[in-house]
Amino acid sequence: MANSGQKVVLITGCSSGIGLRIAVTLAKDEKKRYHVIATMRDLKKKDKLVEAAGDTYGKTLMLLPLDVCSDESVKQCINNVKDRHIDILINNAGVGLLGPVESISIEEMKRVFETNFFGVVRMIKEVMPDMKKRRSGHIVVMSSVMGLQGVVFNDVYTASKFAMEGFCESMAVQLMKFNIRLSMIEPGPVHTEFETKMMEDVAKMEYPGADADTVRYFKDVYLPSSIDIFEAMGQTPEDIAKCTKKVIESSSPRFRNLTNSLYTPIVALKYADETGGLSVNTFYNLLFNFGPLMHITMSILKCLTCSCLRRRTISPN
Repeated sequence: MANSGQKVVLITGCSSGIGLRIAVTLAKDEKKRYHVIATMRDLKKKDKLVEAAGDTYGKTLMLLPLDVCSDESVKQCINNVKDRHIDILINNAGVGLLGPVESISIEEMKRVFETNFFGVVRMIKEVMPDMKKRRSGHIVVMSSVMGLQGVVFNDVYTASKFAMEGFCESMAVQLMKFNIRLSMIEPGPVHTEFETKMMEDVAKMEYPGADADTVRYFKDVYLPSSIDIFEAMGQTPEDIAKCTKKVIESSSPRFRNLTNSLYTPIVALKYADETGGLSVNTFYNLLFNFGPLMHITMSILKCLTCSCLRRRTISPN
């Protein structure tokens, strides 16, 4: 139970990666300003979080089961919070999907949207009425740079993040009238166990329905380039947790928060040309015409940044 003066923070998707680090970072706040409710679909996967939380577990951090794809689970979770009072909701739960779109079933696509989009909508719908009554609250959504700029072979994942960005951009205007803030956190590549395993798995998979050239472009062109980008520009879950903490502690939190300054010019390409041709042609050339040059550039960038720029998080103030 939260102590007087503590803000109640509910976080989805805390079994690993970014969600785990955000939960632990807030629970270990030196001033003990937060009572963290860390959630996950299967509490059998709690061991990593409990270990990382240390002596904060049971004090400033507690666990609740939550499946963001279930209306009943979402309602039950919020009902288990004292007075249904949540000051800060951090929507972190998400799933990825990578590969040629011809080989991805509609059911697989629906599962991505069920978590990445409708899961966020369910959570916001459940906590928003109480926040409106109190005229107070902060909703944080873990988006992605792919919610701003499409990336080849990430078609469905990108679409789910675009949908969420549009939903939140619309909601933010209404929520301001009730003194509720809405913030998007937009990381680029992040080194997590999930991402590493996904990269390994997709390289071994067959892609029925996709032609041989497309599969070759995916495996021999896109995947090596993607690995180069991850190694040169990737951040850690700790970096994203620090960024998120800054956002919720800001007196005037931004709506959009790119966590990696190296991605600013990439996103800017899209808005520099209203026809869209500049960004599409740039990414095409980088991938298919200048692949070897891009590999060399990423290698140089990796050496030059020495993790400093890659770990640079935003400063909301």
